[in-house]
Amino acid sequence: MSAQDKIRVGVIGAGQLARMMVPPAIALGIDISVLAEAPEMSAKRAADRVGDYKDAETVLEFAKTVDVITFDHEHVPQSVLRALTDAGHSVQPPAEALRYAQNKILMRQKLTELGVPVPSWRAVKTAPELQDFIYEHGGRAVVKTATGGYDGKGVRVVTSGDEAADWFAQLGDTEALLAEELVDFTRELSQLVARNPSGQQATWPVVETEQRDGVCAVVTAPAPSGSAAGAAALNEAAANIGTQVAAGVGVTGVLAVEMFETRDGRLLVNELAMRPHNSGHFSIEGSITSQFEQHLRAVTDLPLGDTAMREPHAVMVNVLGGPPEGAMPVRYAEIMAKYPTVKIHSYGKSPRPGRKVGHVTVTGHNLQAVKQQAIDCAAEFGEGA
Repeated sequence: MSAQDKIRVGVIGAGQLARMMVPPAIALGIDISVLAEAPEMSAKRAADRVGDYKDAETVLEFAKTVDVITFDHEHVPQSVLRALTDAGHSVQPPAEALRYAQNKILMRQKLTELGVPVPSWRAVKTAPELQDFIYEHGGRAVVKTATGGYDGKGVRVVTSGDEAADWFAQLGDTEALLAEELVDFTRELSQLVARNPSGQQATWPVVETEQRDGVCAVVTAPAPSGSAAGAAALNEAAANIGTQVAAGVGVTGVLAVEMFETRDGRLLVNELAMRPHNSGHFSIEGSITSQFEQHLRAVTDLPLGDTAMREPHAVMVNVLGGPPEGAMPVRYAEIMAKYPTVKIHSYGKSPRPGRKVGHVTVTGHNLQAVKQQAIDCAAEFGEGA
């Protein structure tokens, strides 16, 4: 497209990630269209088409109206992605990269091939194979379904191969489960990377993530460290892993590389997400360029923006569950008066135990004060952190 043309981006999936792409798209003068699975989705204001993202004809018709296709989730089938590519549409990230986020065994194979540090793992097809892996790794292991699974779903800690018997019974002839060592880690980290088709890459400071019942509850940016030298070393190590993965799998757009930090200081890659990610929501207020603006820049092959922090610390806390009655706005008057410096984001979702219905972000110079204020504010909306 020429410099004079209007840039048109199509997003498949209409959850809160698509919703949060809209403000930077408006600011950049980018036309953004959303293909929603249902009219009541979170990004319904930007959803100008409703249809089945698993249906190639539906997606191909949608693609005709935009210059580039991107996603707010990784669940679009490979057959649909290939149909888009074969028809000449720009798909960012491409199908070849997305398959590593769609299948955990393919991901582990690719990361191992790239020499990226990962937990010890094995693809297993039977309970006895899983039992052998458990014996070899101290009597406990993590078993995961290769596809699907999100926010702790599709993951079990097991001491016997029989504990995954129901999953084995559902496997097809060519399918397997992923068995991994149970890593002795001190904390979980996330490294966000953006990469455009021209190969330019940019990284944000590595962040610390705290989980609650398998769901991310608190994100601290940058990840706390005992000293300036330690913080610099951690950021360099995490950024090196992130950029190695991004280039190695050929991703475009924003990539989240979720990692374990072990007790002996190693970093092991746990998961990949090829889209703006919950661990990067802090960047809306905390960074010069948010992950959502950067994703749009990256998938349209524009130069990437500066990812430096606006203030020394930013803490994002997810609002889980929501108010007992009504959506988040029913509490706005009281909470905004009490926390005037907190930035509040509602996803337009109805309350439900454990559900991410929004988040709050606080930035500042005193990490302890910033974090406590974010936790306290989120708790006012429901379950808190």
